[in-house]
Amino acid sequence: MSARAESPDADSTDMVALRRLPHGADLSLPAYQTADSAGLDLSAAVAAPLVLAPGARAAVPTGIAIALPAGLEAQVRPRSGLAARHGVTVLNAPGTVDADYRGEIRVILINHGEDAFTVERGMRIAQLVIAPVARIAWREVAALAASARGAAGFGSTGDGRTPDRRETG
Repeated sequence: MSARAESPDADSTDMVALRRLPHGADLSLPAYQTADSAGLDLSAAVAAPLVLAPGARAAVPTGIAIALPAGLEAQVRPRSGLAARHGVTVLNAPGTVDADYRGEIRVILINHGEDAFTVERGMRIAQLVIAPVARIAWREVAALAASARGAAGFGSTGDGRTPDRRETG
């Protein structure tokens, strides 16, 4: 379960159980880089440098496992610097770590860049954002309530440069 941390911000800090795995024992724990960061940086727990050729992907170990309280999830998200400078991102972004998962967190990195990219031990490779999860139950109906958008699909709200097609009739 969740316990509150003893700190000046104790009302806003949840304690989460974390197990450091043997191959991540010497690495820093995931950490917020600034006071208002939304994500904790995850580090690569690779034994040796891992080269990602352009177009290649790999599940990179982090050397940690966590036990989130029920009602939370951890979202594995890309780091903007890796994406902007190297074209390296998280393939299934955001990846979801469920509250009942107890295995190692791995980050599926893909190299969309033009050059090979080397993942080094301890390199910050992704962010972990903790978020609440809403649980729902389905209520099957014959028709859905109307909305302004209706059934219009991807891109149907326009690009902001031209009138929306629903407005032009």
